[in-house]
Amino acid sequence: MYHAKFKNTHYEAGYHWGQALKKHGTLICEQHTFQITEERKAFAKGCIPIYEKYYPEILNEIKGISDGQQASYEDLCTFLFSMYCFEFSNHCTCFAFQDNNHILLGRNSDFLVELEKLYMNCLYRLDHVYAFNGNTTAFVQMEDGVNEYDLAVGLTFVYPKVRKYGFNAGMLVRYILEKCKTIQEALSFLKSAPIASQQTITMIDITGEMVVVECNPFVVEIISPKDNEHFVTTANNYNSLKMTEYKNDENIDDWNSSERYTVAYQALKSQNNQFSLNCAEDILSGKYGFMCQYDRKTGADTVWSVIYDVKNKRIYRVEGNPSRKKFKEDTRLKFKNYSI
Repeated sequence: MYHAKFKNTHYEAGYHWGQALKKHGTLICEQHTFQITEERKAFAKGCIPIYEKYYPEILNEIKGISDGQQASYEDLCTFLFSMYCFEFSNHCTCFAFQDNNHILLGRNSDFLVELEKLYMNCLYRLDHVYAFNGNTTAFVQMEDGVNEYDLAVGLTFVYPKVRKYGFNAGMLVRYILEKCKTIQEALSFLKSAPIASQQTITMIDITGEMVVVECNPFVVEIISPKDNEHFVTTANNYNSLKMTEYKNDENIDDWNSSERYTVAYQALKSQNNQFSLNCAEDILSGKYGFMCQYDRKTGADTVWSVIYDVKNKRIYRVEGNPSRKKFKEDTRLKFKNYSI
């Protein structure tokens, strides 16, 4: 896993990172995952006015990267804004739980083994937005993270049956980490901003409020814990009745999404609302059933696992498969001491 720190303005952070990569002989546009088509160009072009309105800072960061790389700004926008909207490639499991001693979000990221060394852990401390620690299989956009105000967020991707100009999954998570302190602020954003792709977003904040948001360009469905349950969980499909027509077809290879969801749900249910850090680690590492037990020979595996212990302001991460490696604490993010 590649580690990067970002500071100063969005443009300066992007320029410094893009230039540093270039100095080390890495050009983003030459990576084999960097897909540019005329269809994707047209789609990204339609998304740009939405980012100009809601999130101009992110365009500045992308412009900084393009200048630092001496690469096409249009191509970088195309790659980033069309991600999640045209193909089904990464697979994840998320859950959150709360009791008297724990406010916690856990997430596995399942993806391609061949790209393992390119995945990023990022520490962002940019001007005029909230600092955060996050992880991504790409760059700029985030797939999970926690910010300095104890808001933890994780996405899971759903097959792109529909798409529309707007924020894709990774950009939604990045915006929430930089701009929101609470679940309610994040929900207000998700209800008002145009959404491009299909995904779920799991969130928990310092108050213990938690939700899974099943959303796409046309519907935003908020799922809170069921009666007498102090947890939520999700994988790579929708579970609410309202999202039935947008669910994965049976022929879609979603890497055992239904099984992963069931294992996580039953494991959390069995705790009788008395949770622990060990419980989170055990679920993510597959001790309750199938979660990360992929055959690496097929090219798929859990490429990182992370736990955001919000109540205790701690981050634990495995850079690889948690059934084979141990969680290690990351102490670099400085959390705020405040009350809501």
